Amino acid sequence: MNSVRSVMAEAIMKHLFGHTVYIDSVGMRTGDVNTFAVVVMDEIGIDITRHRSKSFEDLDDDSFDLIISLSPESQHGAVEMTRNMACEVEFWNTFDPTYVEGSREVCLAAFREVRDSLMARIKDRFGRRPPPVV
Repeated sequence: MNSVRSVMAEAIMKHLFGHTVYIDSVGMRTGDVNTFAVVVMDEIGIDITRHRSKSFEDLDDDSFDLIISLSPESQHGAVEMTRNMACEVEFWNTFDPTYVEGSREVCLAAFREVRDSLMARIKDRFGRRPPPVV
């Protein structure tokens, strides 16, 4: 998985839920964040310029209640990682906008589509705010 989707999803979750839920993201490749992702996230007031893509091995924690994978490759990695864990794994197959070729506007449109799709899916799954921690 190109980590751009996981970085976008992480940033959206943090934007919606702040510090009330622990959120971390990984991808199948590490590195800097895609410039188009930075632009489209900035359009909705989310700054991801300091985000860096991490791998499964870079995770600070190995105790999760839920893992959401966004590509078949990351789904495989999540299933392997949680083989001996009590953790729910969901698969949200998400288009990789980095494969789109064309003008700047064509590429931005693809990234906006992924951003908006992730935003809608996250809001549908988790609502606008998480339930209070008891």
